[in-house]
Parts: sequence; C-alpha cells; structure tokens
Amino acid sequence: MKGNMTQGNPSKILLTFAIPLLIGNVCQQLYNTTDAIIVGRFIGKNALAAVGVANAIMSVVIFFIFGICIGTSVLMAQIFGAGRYEKLKREVSTALIAGIIFTITISIVCIFLTRWILVIIDTPVEILDDAQIFLQIIFGGLIFTFLYNFYSSSLRAIGDSKTPLVFLIISCILNAILCIVLITVFKLGVEGSAIATVTAQAVSSLLCIIYVYRKIPLLSLKRNEFIMDNSLLKLSIQYSWVTALQQTCIYIGKLLVQGAVNPFGTNAIAAFNSVTRIDSFVFAFGESYSASVATYSAQNKGAGKMSRITEGFRISIFTMVAYSITLGFIVFIGAESIMKLFVTGEEIEVIKIGIEYLKIISVFYILSNTNNVFQGLFRGIGKLRIPFWATFIQIAIRVILSYILSPYFGMKSISFAIGMGWSIMLIFELACYKKYFKQEIQTGESA
Repeated sequence: MKGNMTQGNPSKILLTFAIPLLIGNVCQQLYNTTDAIIVGRFIGKNALAAVGVANAIMSVVIFFIFGICIGTSVLMAQIFGAGRYEKLKREVSTALIAGIIFTITISIVCIFLTRWILVIIDTPVEILDDAQIFLQIIFGGLIFTFLYNFYSSSLRAIGDSKTPLVFLIISCILNAILCIVLITVFKLGVEGSAIATVTAQAVSSLLCIIYVYRKIPLLSLKRNEFIMDNSLLKLSIQYSWVTALQQTCIYIGKLLVQGAVNPFGTNAIAAFNSVTRIDSFVFAFGESYSASVATYSAQNKGAGKMSRITEGFRISIFTMVAYSITLGFIVFIGAESIMKLFVTGEEIEVIKIGIEYLKIISVFYILSNTNNVFQGLFRGIGKLRIPFWATFIQIAIRVILSYILSPYFGMKSISFAIGMGWSIMLIFELACYKKYFKQEIQTGESA
C-alpha cells in the first residue's frame, strides 16, 4: 500500500516525506512573495502595505480551513495505518461534505465583514480601499482553497507528499504569470494580484481532484459513497476543531501584532510585510518537517508502534537544530540585501526597519523550528490540545509584549516579543512531553 510509514528507516522516511513538503512550502512562500515583489515594484509601497494588511486578515480564515484539513488528515493517517480502508472512505466523504458547507458559509460572512475588520485594526485610510478589494476577491475563492488543502492533506495522510507538490508548482508558475500580466499589462493594481491568486488556486484544486479520481480509488468517491457518518463526523470535529483553532490563533495573533505595527505608518507596514515573508521562507522546512512528523507519528500510532515514534522524534530535533543555526546566520549576515529585494534602494527607512527586525528574529529561529517538531509529534499521536495551548500561550505573550514594548522601542520590539513567545512555548512543550508522552510510551496506552 502506497506511503506506508510504519516500516523502514525512520530518518530516511521522515526526510523523504518532508522534502516534497518543503519544496511545496517554499513554492507557497514564493507564491506570496512574488505577489509582494511585483506589487511593491510595479505599483508602490502603499499597495505593498495594503497587501500586507490584507494578508494578515486572510491568513486567519485560510489557516482555519487549513487547520480543519490538518486535523482530519491526522485521523485519516491513523485509520490508514491501522489498515481500515472502508472506514477511511467514509471519513473522506464525511469530512468533504462538512468542509464544503462550512467553507461556503464562512466565505459569505467574510465578504460582508471585510471593511469592518480593516477599520477595527486601524488600517491607514490611504490603503483601506485597496486592502478591501483584495480581501473580498480572496474570500470569494475560499472554496478552491479548501478543496486543494483537503485533497492534498488526504494524499499526505496515505503517505503521498509528492503529488500535491506537482500541482502546487503549476499553481505557483501560473500565479506569477497572471500577476505580472494583470498588473503590468492590464493595470488592475492589487485587484489583479488577488484575481491571479484565486485563479491559480482554482487550477491546483481541480488538478488534485482529477488525479484522485483517476489514480487513487482509496480516496475517490462514487455517487453512492457520498454519505455523512455521524460517528465519524463527531470524531472529525474532535480532531479538526482544536487544530483549526490553533491555526486561527496563530494568525489572529499575527493580525493583532499587525495592529501594533499599523500606527507606525506605511514605511513600517511595508517593512513588516517584507520581513514576515522572509520568516515564512525560513520556517518552511520546520513546518514541512512538522507535517512529516505528524503523519509518521499518526500512522505508527495506528499501527501501535510507539517506539518508532520516539526514534523519529529525536532524529527530527537534531535535524531542526542544525538547519536553524545555518539559516539564522545567513539571514543575520544578509539582512540588508534581503530587504532590497522588496523595495528600491531609495526606501531607506523601510530597509532600516526591516534590517533591525531580521537581525533580532534570526537569533530565535532555532526555537521556532524546535517547536514545530514538538507540534508534529503531539498532533500525530492525537494529543491535539497540547499544540493548541502551546500556541495560545506563545501568541498571548507575543501580542502583549508587542503592545507594551513597541511605543518605547519601535518595530524592533516586535521581533523580541515573538522570540520570547517561542521561548515560553518550548518550555511548556518540554513539560508536556515529560508528563504525557513518555508515560504513553511506557504504558503503550492510546492517546
């Protein structure tokens, strides 16, 4: 059976599964960063700031949907690892129907609330209209976001991380081409960037669906197989709502931090939008490895092979430490050159703000990536509340310190606040690992 992670060398399995995820994650960041560079270069810093504010808001909604898909994929991976394939099909049907209904509902609500949200977070008036139109177009295409994430997560649950990557690469290339054409040729401004994003997402979701129905009978559904299993629905909600809340918590925190940045003006917003794109690139490997650890742990949990989970966990920690030290050094040394990718050399203030942020945050990268390994571990064995509370604590500290320190130390205090949040998060996870996970390994009890 394709993608079985319950046998073989854990180090090789984790890395082999994580590499396509990493490439996909980098492509996703290129997806977003290409938009930022094109918008900043061809429209201006106001448009870059508008997209930055919009990105913070849309991420809350998109990653809530993404969290639902992550949660259900963990359940799917456990069912797959246990070899219960008929039950897996019922789970696919139940999660798909419930997800479509939820996504359509949230899409309509968000379209109507867009301007109110922008006003609430103190968005500067000169970028308000651009941010609004960008968001409303993105929210109108949320169904494509769900379908791509649902099917790609389902494929990963059965051990296939390569196929979603192919479709994502196609989507990224299409997005870049459309973004350039719509902005530089048709002069559609930020609206063109949003249309390009939604169109590319629609293509990637369609390709996923076609592939599943042609190649993966285990995940494809015939007309009579579209059913809503109430017992699986309850289980799916149990798995997905905590993960969805966790993902939402992350981006609500980022949105609130954006609120602390906005009063500093357009230069600070443009700088913050740029540096957070760089952070996303750095975190790509950690997030990919986290997903690999989660799937690996879930399948082995379903198969009852708990000792393999701890072996894979230790390997992952060492990998992330080495990676974080290397990337942190590169970002610290190259901060100025990195900022000049986003704006022209004339934007001296934007570059200065970005450099200060990057030089501080790069020191803390090792904490973030180590946290990602713990998150994948706890998620994979079904202890989903631990990642949620760890994230909640981290975000709370980040937001509180940002608002307390920023009036005195400016933008650089944001990076310090984020680093402190990661530090406390890691301490909490270490305590939970000692209290819960080691006990589970010793007793062999299910989560």
